[in-house]
Amino acid sequence: MTKAEIIAEISSKTGIEKLDVQEAVEAFFKVIKNSMVNGENVYVRGFGSFVVKKRATKTARNISKNTAIIIPEHFVPSFKPAKVFVEKVKNGNVTKLAAAAEEAKTATEA
Repeated sequence: MTKAEIIAEISSKTGIEKLDVQEAVEAFFKVIKNSMVNGENVYVRGFGSFVVKKRATKTARNISKNTAIIIPEHFVPSFKPAKVFVEKVKNGNVTKLAAAAEEAKTATEA
């Protein structure tokens, strides 16, 4: 699902114009990005956490030149889904898989 599809679905479910929904979605992402750039984590209850993870300095190898490269300490964005969200995805996929298996079984019998 793309951002445009998300905006269209929110617009159709809420009755709010697509342009207004697009501005809200863009603002949401901008707030998350700016918070993470400033080193702040963002927690959305029932959905997950956008966290900044620290990667330590490490030594890597350039195999073609057989030299060591020092990769400096840096920070990377990460997303950790909430337990409720993970369970919902697991149960939703199990239901879909069971329905697809049942459909395939009836198709082969016919």
